[in-house]
Amino acid sequence: MADYFSGSVEFGLNLSKRIYYGKGSAPSPAPAMSRSLSKSPEGYLPTAPMCYAVISDPEKVENPDIRSYQPYVLGQCEPPALIPLELHGVAMEVECSLDTAFVTVTGKWRVHCVTASSTCDCQVAIPIGEEGSLLGLEVDGSGRSYHTELISLKDEKDKNKVAKAKDGYFLKSHIYTVKIPQFRGGSVFSIKIRWSQKILFHDGQLSLCVPFSFPSYVNPAGRNISKKEKIFLKVNSGATTEVLCKTTSHPFKELLRQAGKLNLSYEAEVLTWSSTDLSFSYSVSSNDIFGAVLLQSPFLRDFDEREIFCLYLYPGNSPDRKVFKKDVVFVVDISASMKGTPLDNTKNSLLTSLSQLNAQDTFNIIAFNGAVYLFSSSMERATEEAILNATTWVDTNFIANGDTNIMLPLTQAMKLLEKSTDSVPLIFLVTDGAVEDERDICNFVKSYVSSGQSFRTPRIYTFGIGLYCNHYFLQMLAQIGRGHYDSAHDLDSIDFRMQRLFSSASSVMVADITIKSLEGLDSLELFPTHIQDISFESPLILSGRYSGTFPELVKVTGTLADMTNFVVDLKVKREKDMQLSNVLSKRHIDQVTAQAWLLKSKELEEKVTKMSIQNKVPSEYTCMNIVLVQSDEGKKAPEQFLLQKAYNKLSFQKLELNNQNLFLGGLNLGFGDLKATAENLPPAIKEAKPPEGLLGKAASNCCGRLADTCCGMCLLQTCTFVNDQCTIVCTQICAALACFELIKCCVELCDCDCLQ
Repeated sequence: MADYFSGSVEFGLNLSKRIYYGKGSAPSPAPAMSRSLSKSPEGYLPTAPMCYAVISDPEKVENPDIRSYQPYVLGQCEPPALIPLELHGVAMEVECSLDTAFVTVTGKWRVHCVTASSTCDCQVAIPIGEEGSLLGLEVDGSGRSYHTELISLKDEKDKNKVAKAKDGYFLKSHIYTVKIPQFRGGSVFSIKIRWSQKILFHDGQLSLCVPFSFPSYVNPAGRNISKKEKIFLKVNSGATTEVLCKTTSHPFKELLRQAGKLNLSYEAEVLTWSSTDLSFSYSVSSNDIFGAVLLQSPFLRDFDEREIFCLYLYPGNSPDRKVFKKDVVFVVDISASMKGTPLDNTKNSLLTSLSQLNAQDTFNIIAFNGAVYLFSSSMERATEEAILNATTWVDTNFIANGDTNIMLPLTQAMKLLEKSTDSVPLIFLVTDGAVEDERDICNFVKSYVSSGQSFRTPRIYTFGIGLYCNHYFLQMLAQIGRGHYDSAHDLDSIDFRMQRLFSSASSVMVADITIKSLEGLDSLELFPTHIQDISFESPLILSGRYSGTFPELVKVTGTLADMTNFVVDLKVKREKDMQLSNVLSKRHIDQVTAQAWLLKSKELEEKVTKMSIQNKVPSEYTCMNIVLVQSDEGKKAPEQFLLQKAYNKLSFQKLELNNQNLFLGGLNLGFGDLKATAENLPPAIKEAKPPEGLLGKAASNCCGRLADTCCGMCLLQTCTFVNDQCTIVCTQICAALACFELIKCCVELCDCDCLQ
């Protein structure tokens, strides 16, 4: 879908050549693309929140303020052209709390490319950062106002209607798009978008990157138009030590600096909009492991009246801290559905991870489909010779065929790791499919973990590819195994994300962690239920709800890499400036959803629904409802536009429900697809496909050819080189043809502002 969208934008930019802006007021031209770049699907994809006019009728493309002679264009734009709208103002607020950033972008856009007597739909494209989640959308303009609400999906009928929606999609796994109907030419409207994304941790630093790079062609035409951009950045680390700013992409001014807090701002009158993403990295000064416990009371209408707590431990930035030796078994899906790019990228990441092992580490590789293929009958030392042999074995045996069976290779991996003593045993599971016995697998691992010694039980890291695998099964399996989970929703990110997950798994510095001092509480709900290790690449964050009297100090114990005891006392404090329920809601919803799936619990599903609606975070059991508040006459309107996640793509389509509500689609992952896995379909990705035959129609459309080669001003300039006799003949022919459109022309002239 990315190349489809990019082609529509390129089509729209060519079509916008018809617009006459007046002498000396031409907009910034679109950059000329090289032949190789023009063939890339990335060519015109949005790198910042963007708005586009959806143009089906090319004849309506015109400056709403200044009419000019334009040649008549036959035919329709199919698929519709997308003309980037003019951006007249932009502001961004970013609030960083622990490992989560909340981003709010407000933009003012003008429909500069449609006649004042016409209307068009507006396509909103939202690039969202790392592991992002859309939280809300507000649109205000043209006498209409929209905002989002979350409602419960009550029955299968509603779910089916939402799943069939087709009027919106993911361009890529991180770019979300939605269509807002009917904006009049020349109108100005504002859009406010809010999302959350993860703050990454690496080498003792927290880093954030927010899409904020606008293309040159959104700059408004005219020299007297003010262009002001604003960024406000707020950091609350929750710590009592100073926040040290490392790198910034924009020239920020410091507004506030306190223990654990930092406020920065940037405001400027610019010639062109920001062409750089917002990037910001910072650290909380400490060479050793540090942390705290934050407490907060629930807000007034919280359905869960218990208190909220959050315990965090950061690994610090000491370069001398030792990490555990590793005994790692890679368990890789080679079923037929992995053929091609998925298996090639997985193979590349696996071989890179092998090369990063130390000589004292051991490893093994299990490839599986319906059967199991072992590299070695026992764990192998990570010598150069063993890694070379493993590389040859992978090249020979990683051939995609057969079906999927996860239980058998997982059992084999656990047997291989039974003799681990002073090393951290790791299972690294990679799959793109769903299997019928997933609950049996989770229960088997749970019983295995509970029966063994805590430290010697394997840590299970899971990685899901595409949308046919059950991501909640993989999350639950990693949670039981005290590991981490990640996924690739587009094939290009498999290599990078797998390597990042393995870096976290292979840099454990404190293992076998236990939390003491909480035994006296009346009740305690902990997320995650099984406590993970602390590594250089992944801080430990535990959270949940409790009732009773919380202790003033919390003791955390564990085992260091040199097999000595780790003990730290964490101070407990009341947090006033950070809204913990917002920061923790996404992880709580995901983990309770995984529990609801495992236990088949309707009660937990209802709990997820309440958490989702209360915290305005999408879930598997809710949909986001875009409500039309006002009509053009300023009266309340009954229409609603519902948006919700589907497991395989984001989509929007108007579907009538009780003559009032309109379902617009979904954003949820779903719980895997057993049928697609059984049929060995290639991994579905978060990118919708264009309707069949649509691109062929676009390629042959006369409107596209005319838009590439002709505009009104070009025609006028060409006339200056024609002799008088030819000019007279052409004028007479044009006058004769104009008679056939006399009525339509009169209507348009009456609506033209320049003739009023």
